[in-house]
Amino acid sequence: MHQISPEALSARENYKLLIGSVIPRPVALVVTQSEAGVVNIAPFSFFNIVSSEPAFVSLSIQRKEGVEKDTARNLRRTKEAVIHILDEENVLAANQTAANLPPDVSEQTVAALTLDESIKVQVPSLNEAKIRFEVQVYQHVPIKKDNQITADFFILAIQHYVIDEQVYEDGKINPHSLKPVSRLAGNDYSKLGELFTLARPT
Repeated sequence: MHQISPEALSARENYKLLIGSVIPRPVALVVTQSEAGVVNIAPFSFFNIVSSEPAFVSLSIQRKEGVEKDTARNLRRTKEAVIHILDEENVLAANQTAANLPPDVSEQTVAALTLDESIKVQVPSLNEAKIRFEVQVYQHVPIKKDNQITADFFILAIQHYVIDEQVYEDGKINPHSLKPVSRLAGNDYSKLGELFTLARPT
């Protein structure tokens, strides 16, 4: 087995190993809003469930050379967001939101995405997503190395679910109808693929 110490690697080398190993990763298409009212839309694959009771999810937003991303800044200041689950129907538009735009320009200017009013938060939602989580910040944890913040880790409390009828069946999500898209390494993504059932031991 190949053995490597993370301390011996650069940040980029660690990043490549992690995103190539932890696959597939769910993708959160996150909408936030600045204090000036600019709507920010961005995809993040450092995203997962934290707890079901209470309903919490996590979002880790990496900094580039110590510079905070718009999503993290908006979350810190307004404490609200809407997380949308990436799927086959919105992945192309979502990819456009990864464009490098200044903070005063919304990703709506480059992506075919339309806004809808949310129920429990002031931040708008996207019509093109089948699943939306309206969230509030429960906790923000700055991740540091050598006294410099390298990432902003958020624990987000779900305030409201909005789920398309075509994927909601008897209190459950139909994965075949959702058609989720996950992130791999580089420019690669993955569709749902073959499913199999394996009962847990008693």
